[in-house]
Amino acid sequence: MALEIEHKYLIRRDLWYAIHKPAGIKIRQGYLLSDEGKTVRVRIAGDNAFLTIKGPSINASRAEYEYPVPAGDAEELLQLCTIPIIEKVRYRMEYAGKMWEVDEFFGENEGLILAEIELSFPDESYHKPAWAGEEVTGDPRYYNSCLAANPFSGW
Repeated sequence: MALEIEHKYLIRRDLWYAIHKPAGIKIRQGYLLSDEGKTVRVRIAGDNAFLTIKGPSINASRAEYEYPVPAGDAEELLQLCTIPIIEKVRYRMEYAGKMWEVDEFFGENEGLILAEIELSFPDESYHKPAWAGEEVTGDPRYYNSCLAANPFSGW
């Protein structure tokens, strides 16, 4: 079984905007299913597209399966999504030997910026960059599937 172990943080905007960032990649994603912690997501990231199935989160971990799909199919699948599409730019940055992904949201979630770090095992140690602020790992409001159903602009 594929296992995703991640921690999620709000971004400290003043520090984030002050640093040099690599080029980001535009992402559009939608949810074909989002029910009781289980999701089926379609994502277009640049020229690549994926179908992802995730199980419920338990202590920052969950089952995750991801499969490449043709971009044309992904475009059609996005049309089947019943809740708004998530739009964001993702920046991948290495810090202290670990890869961090920072998502700057647009559309209905404009103004939200989140950082995530994926770990190999639950108690793996890591150092948090200064621009990573409050941890929101266990707060379901920050799950992308929840942001699609209840956008940040409405909080």
